[in-house]
Amino acid sequence: MSRNNLTLAVAGTACLLAARLFAQEPPANPTPAAPAAPAAPAPNPVNDTARLLAGLAPATDPTVVELSKQSSWQQHAKSFDSAWASLEKNQLGKVRTWAKTNIPDAHAAKGTVFYMFSGPDFLYANTFYPQAATYVLCGLEPVGKIPDLSKLPARSLGGELHALQGSINTVLNLSFFITKQMQGDLQNHALGGTLPLLYIFLERSGKTLKDVSYVSVDEDGTLATPAESTARTSKSNPVPGVRIRFLADGSDTVRTLYYFCTDISDGGLKHSGFLKFCKTLAPGNGCVKSASYLMHESQFSAVRAFLLENASTLVQDDSGIPVSFFKPDTWQLRVFGHYPGPISLFKNCYQPKLAEYYKTTKPEPLDFGIGYRHHASESTLMVASRKPAASSEPPAAPAVKGTGE
Repeated sequence: MSRNNLTLAVAGTACLLAARLFAQEPPANPTPAAPAAPAAPAPNPVNDTARLLAGLAPATDPTVVELSKQSSWQQHAKSFDSAWASLEKNQLGKVRTWAKTNIPDAHAAKGTVFYMFSGPDFLYANTFYPQAATYVLCGLEPVGKIPDLSKLPARSLGGELHALQGSINTVLNLSFFITKQMQGDLQNHALGGTLPLLYIFLERSGKTLKDVSYVSVDEDGTLATPAESTARTSKSNPVPGVRIRFLADGSDTVRTLYYFCTDISDGGLKHSGFLKFCKTLAPGNGCVKSASYLMHESQFSAVRAFLLENASTLVQDDSGIPVSFFKPDTWQLRVFGHYPGPISLFKNCYQPKLAEYYKTTKPEPLDFGIGYRHHASESTLMVASRKPAASSEPPAAPAVKGTGE
């Protein structure tokens, strides 16, 4: 091969190798890959239903999203936004600040809250005790059907929302429910019972519903689903209820709210396992307000005794347990606000001992109203805190020094 031909062959080989190497190397400034599209939120029709009822925009359920386009819902949402802003400013925010200051340990506790005679009032249980893992509420109001908006005629939405607004006006304005009025507002409506109200209060308290199911408590205090209750035919007098599992904002810990429709008079509890079930969740903290002074009566002695035995901290107005039942060696009592006595409907429930307690101590004023006397200048609020149990062990004998010391 001639020298020229050899030179050309070597040059051609070098070019071929360079081309191959260049093809294998990534470009100097590669085009960045397009970011992956964010995953669509998982469907949560239960929570979307609750949000719609609460006047908050639903996210994923097409049926519920479509209902939110109606002018009646948009008016409902606007009305609720205004009502809750006012409630937070004038009431709940003040209650929350009071609780953080005056019952800090209970306010931060993650156990159980017992709210007897509550009806569907989750708002105040959550405001006094926002970190609780389990809430137990009860009342005479029926649970009602689990709301299913897919079966609700679109034209009836406005009327249903209006009835819901009417049913909660008293708790927004007065801090308590008027049971007969609430039952009348929701009678003969598709969205009846306590469940829609619980949905609203949970969502407006910043919760996300995970699941809702009917439950019942058998006579022995065992919690069961309807299918389990049917299988256990030997059990009688089931207490009907509902269990709602939910998440709080900023937390992935699932919490539980129970509501039971039950008579908690001594007669109603005679063949009921309700308090036995509650005992499985004890001890806990409690609250009582606007309770018709029922625990002042002898026929409500069982539920009164349950709270006295199982509550660590009890926040109540004067319609709760009479002050005479709190033994000084077991309970530390503190009072706030004023005690003008019960409203005229319950004038026979005046407590001279409580009046004397207010006179001889210097109660801090309240900047919020609570209970039947819903003006701050007239409201009565008590905190009963269980004292640490005295040790049953004898004191240790003093050490004896040796003779060599």
